[in-house]
Amino acid sequence: MSSQPTVAMLTCVGPGRESMETLSTLLGRYGLRVERVPPESEIPGSYWGDSEAGLVGDCLFVREDTPVHSVLHEACHYICMDAGRRAQLHTDAGGDCVEENGVCYLQILLADELPGVGRLRMCADMDAWGYSFRLGSACAWFEQDAEDARGWLLQNGLIDLGGRPRWRLR
Repeated sequence: MSSQPTVAMLTCVGPGRESMETLSTLLGRYGLRVERVPPESEIPGSYWGDSEAGLVGDCLFVREDTPVHSVLHEACHYICMDAGRRAQLHTDAGGDCVEENGVCYLQILLADELPGVGRLRMCADMDAWGYSFRLGSACAWFEQDAEDARGWLLQNGLIDLGGRPRWRLR
């Protein structure tokens, strides 16, 4: 039996070494600072540990091996939480189920803003990491089952009627 080769998840230095700067520019639009952590160092504020991104206040900590899906997911927690939680933010973003859905939806939208990433690749990396959705994949969820997430983002002024980010915090 032959196995299909798996594609490694995109990280902060792939594709191209300009990715870290591109992430910083994109997330800076939300007032979020991206701080690079040296290789092999523990990532401050990482909920999952290992190479996963960390959040402390308005700073998102990443290493070169941090997956882009993790960076966008944690950044979207920052964007989607209310100001009170944001002021206390350290490691655990909290939030309820509908907010978490909004985070995942916005994460996929923001992937389209990153050259070499895009929503299809983001969904594939989310699936590879282990995000779980009722329809079996992130893309199926995004395209067919995410009305609640889209509505929540609209209600909170985070996307416009066309489904584009509004570049503001909740």
